[in-house]
Amino acid sequence: MSTQQSAPVNVRLKISAAWTAMLFVFVYVDLFSLYRADVRADIAAGEISGFTIGQTFLLSTTLYIVVPALMVFLTLVLPAGVSRMTNIVLAVVYALTIVGAAVGEGNYYYLLGTAIEVLLLAGITYVAWTWPRVPSHSAVAENERQHAVV
Repeated sequence: MSTQQSAPVNVRLKISAAWTAMLFVFVYVDLFSLYRADVRADIAAGEISGFTIGQTFLLSTTLYIVVPALMVFLTLVLPAGVSRMTNIVLAVVYALTIVGAAVGEGNYYYLLGTAIEVLLLAGITYVAWTWPRVPSHSAVAENERQHAVV
C-alpha cells in the first residue's frame, strides 16, 4: 500500500487561497440573504442594513470587496515584508468589520458564515505573522562561526 506525499505549500499560496475562500463565503452569505423576505423588503424600500442604496453605498461596497479580491493577487506579487504586514493589518480590519456586521444577527446561516470568514481571516493573520524569515548574511556568518569545528 502506498501513501500520498505531501508537498509543502508556499506561504503566499496559503494566504492567497484563504482570501479566495473568505470571498466565496462572503459572497454566498450575502447571496443567501436575498432569499429572506426582510432583506428583499429593505432592498425594495431602497435600504440595506440602515444604509440608503445609492451611488455612495454602491461605491463603498465595491471598494470594500475589491480590497480582499486584490489581496488574492497582491499576496503573490508584493515584496514579502510588505505582503506580510498588509495581510496582517487587512485581515484584522476585515475580521472586525465582519464581526461588527453580525452583531444583532439572529440567522444561523449568517452567523456560521461570519464564523468561517473570521476563522479564515485569523488563519491569514497567523500564516502572515509566522511567515518564515530568511536569515541575513551577517546572521548566517555568525551561525557558521559559532558552529565551526575547531
